[in-house]
Amino acid sequence: MSRTTAYTQFIALPPERLWAVLADPVRWPEWNPAVASVRLRDAPGVGVQGDYLPGGTVSRAVHGRLAQPFTITSFVPARELVVQQPEPAGAMRISWTLTPCPGGTELAQRLTLDGVSAPIFWSVVGGRLQAHARVGFARLARLAGITPDDQAPTVVIAGGSGALGRNIAADLTCRGLRVRILTRRRDPELPFEQVEWDGRSVGDWVAALRNPGPTALINLAGKLVDCRPTAANVIELRRSRVDPTAALVAASKTLDRPIEHWIQASTTAIWSDAGEMHCTETTPLPRGLPQMTGVAQPWEQAFEGANTAHHTILRTSIVLDSDSPALQRLCDLTRAGLGGRVGSGNQWFSWIHVEDWLALIRAALGLDPEVHFPDGILVAATDYPVRNRDLMTVLRRHLHRPPAPPTPAPLLQIGAIFLRTDPALGLTGRHATSEVLPHTGFRFRYPTLDEALGNLLPH
Repeated sequence: MSRTTAYTQFIALPPERLWAVLADPVRWPEWNPAVASVRLRDAPGVGVQGDYLPGGTVSRAVHGRLAQPFTITSFVPARELVVQQPEPAGAMRISWTLTPCPGGTELAQRLTLDGVSAPIFWSVVGGRLQAHARVGFARLARLAGITPDDQAPTVVIAGGSGALGRNIAADLTCRGLRVRILTRRRDPELPFEQVEWDGRSVGDWVAALRNPGPTALINLAGKLVDCRPTAANVIELRRSRVDPTAALVAASKTLDRPIEHWIQASTTAIWSDAGEMHCTETTPLPRGLPQMTGVAQPWEQAFEGANTAHHTILRTSIVLDSDSPALQRLCDLTRAGLGGRVGSGNQWFSWIHVEDWLALIRAALGLDPEVHFPDGILVAATDYPVRNRDLMTVLRRHLHRPPAPPTPAPLLQIGAIFLRTDPALGLTGRHATSEVLPHTGFRFRYPTLDEALGNLLPH
């Protein structure tokens, strides 16, 4: 029995610079907070042993008392480091590979747990070691000395402390851009410059938008939609998006020059439950629906009047990422034997892999010379939406689970009450694709659900 995950990230540094940090396992805790400490018994090299302590009080205590030392099994300067840790009835291997490429290095991290104990140790240790890997790579890049040059663009991210915000902040940091996050509360664990704001009014934070070089803005601010669909919650969902957008638009009007690129977040849920209608950038919006049309439509309207040279209103579908709550919940339900279709199973599920979403963001910022987006609305979804029943079938196959009974709509509605979520998230959907992307030069790295889950889930 074996479980493997792999992450790759481009970093705008030569392999030698990254190796200077990576080759010293004692520095592992500096860029991966899931590791509390590392002690080597000799200078790094093949055959050298050491001890590490994972983060978490219980894991650290158990591992510290019972674990055998790890061994460095591969040590190729500026190329590869492999560490193997014995586990009861199995072993854990983690490797880092550095591959030179134009402008920098592709860093690949591969984590494998072997043996009958693999599922247990995946939940105890493995999952933590690979969680938020991209942010860890950004820490590593900072430790290796990556610094933006004087003319590097400054990208300001409102809502940058959320899951998608952290991903794009880390990706851009690794590429040598200057990144600032607008946040209501600083997080000392994040390796990015953070500027506090209230998300409602123009204040001192506007200085983050005034820079010597070009400034770009990504507005992701907004409360998660995973809540009960009460009138009060719908109002709060709308306010959490409209107020920050209005504040950013007002701030942009105080600048001496326009924001170079503005990416305004929106959602394909703006079409609510679209049934069999195929939605694209030009599909009219429904009328009189409080959620999510009544949230997303005023969100987009609040962007009107922004002082920007180029803009993209990004209607994003569900972003599949191994760290995302949506995919984790689906996987947990499937592993628990609840991996059958939901309701009729006919509802459409539009989605995009996080790597493709990041590529869309980079292109919208003008960072990809081979892709050119026109200003306006852009649907962030692959060309291959699936129905709910097909989603669950593919998910069961990748998680090695047998067929499961369906979840009737009334049962989901009752369960949603206890989970304090909205049953419409599972019972409704939309077939959303882009009619713009095929003409821009953009190509999906993970166009099909099977390819996306094969990359994201342990295999």
